[in-house]
Amino acid sequence: MTEHIHIGHDALRRLEELLQNRAFTKVAVLVDENTFRDCYPLLMPHLPEHELIQVKSGEAHKTLETCAYIWQRMTELHLDRWSVLVNLGGGVIGDMGGFCAAVFKRGLHFVQVPTTLLAQVDASVGGKTGIDFDGLKNHIGVYKEPRAVLINPAFLQTLPQRQVKSGYAEIVKHWFIADKAKFQEQRHIGLFTEDWEDLIRHSVEIKAQVVKADPLEGGYRKVLNFGHTVGHALETYLMDLPGREILHGEAIAVGMVCEAFISKKKELLSEEEFDKIETFLVSVYEKVSITEEDIKKISVLALQDKKNTRSTINCTLLQGIGHAVYDQPITLQEIEESLRHYQLS
Repeated sequence: MTEHIHIGHDALRRLEELLQNRAFTKVAVLVDENTFRDCYPLLMPHLPEHELIQVKSGEAHKTLETCAYIWQRMTELHLDRWSVLVNLGGGVIGDMGGFCAAVFKRGLHFVQVPTTLLAQVDASVGGKTGIDFDGLKNHIGVYKEPRAVLINPAFLQTLPQRQVKSGYAEIVKHWFIADKAKFQEQRHIGLFTEDWEDLIRHSVEIKAQVVKADPLEGGYRKVLNFGHTVGHALETYLMDLPGREILHGEAIAVGMVCEAFISKKKELLSEEEFDKIETFLVSVYEKVSITEEDIKKISVLALQDKKNTRSTINCTLLQGIGHAVYDQPITLQEIEESLRHYQLS
């Protein structure tokens, strides 16, 4: 799995080699207004003759309507199954661009060039593509591996601190589910790290190993969903409330506190380890304000989680820091209790 993932400041030269060595009929680059302004100038010297497709940034535009526009442009540009789409952006561009490429003419090649920390350590690795539908996050999508994933830490310099913190949540999640020692080493350093490339590489290796063991999420891959049952419900709920929207990683940080709390209540996680998790996350992420009315509505949204079977909410919990267990049934009441704990903490 990791053979097509290239991490480092020479990653963009790998793109140049890939596009030179393969006889792609056409090259198109998908951008939004931010990556066109901040990231495209870094990419352009490594590209042959190509076309640009630009869409609006943000989760609100990860929709079928935007996909229809992308497919229309791909058709106008006469892309065929031997063309390649280079997705230059964060998780929205990577998810949506990969999905559009995967189904256009039953599939053409695509390359992920993630420009946010979140996309570099999570969204670009593992072959998941998708879009939001009917207010539900990543409700429509397919599994399709890219030709390559090219991760250049230099793109992080184009990000505001809030976006870096959002991506950092997925790095922390990987420690919680698979590497207790790394968490112990890093928890006193936090965002003050001087070596993002090391953290990115370590995180990608953890995710790639999990995905290799279970490419289509039949079982073990679900450990990657720690924090996401509650986190996705919270993110989806606030997405429709103008002025209250939060970033993905911010929602997952809340979700990890809540799901660690549920793990403790089920006696899978010790009080001491829960305290370490909560103290660390609260020190990094600002509190998300939620009311009792919010809690009821957020909890109900967890019934739509893709990991569920029939009416059972399946969650990934922690059996100690560094070891995740998946398909753990939880109730709406347990979710509500965890959110109330977060609210009062």
